[in-house]
Amino acid sequence: MTTATETSAIYSLDDVSKHNTKDDLWMTIHNKVYNITEFVLEHPGGEEVLLDEAGKDATEAFEDIGHSDEAREILEKYLVGTLDEASQNSTYKFNVIRAGELPEEKKQSGSFLRVVLPALAVVGVIAYKFILAPQRQ
Repeated sequence: MTTATETSAIYSLDDVSKHNTKDDLWMTIHNKVYNITEFVLEHPGGEEVLLDEAGKDATEAFEDIGHSDEAREILEKYLVGTLDEASQNSTYKFNVIRAGELPEEKKQSGSFLRVVLPALAVVGVIAYKFILAPQRQ
């Protein structure tokens, strides 16, 4: 369990990079530093995916998977501090999209393609059947 003192600690990416083994595994996610050593064997995705990100900024890998709210709550148990400002400025920034969520414009463009592509296929078949096929005879 973390205490207020532990979570107010400030670390650099260099500090975090020293904790990169199964027996001492830290990573950063969204500029927060987590010591997930005790969670390695419990991780549903296996220890290998955690070891790949050990000692690094794992924000992109964490978000690419689309972790659930429950997974995010579990992660908070392992919070030990935050990244220093210099390290924060050097990490990759992007918008978080949780599993099952898409921006409205992405939803609309997907729906549009689902209608337009089949319609174009039908037009192509009709054009072939009534225009190109009779010309071959």
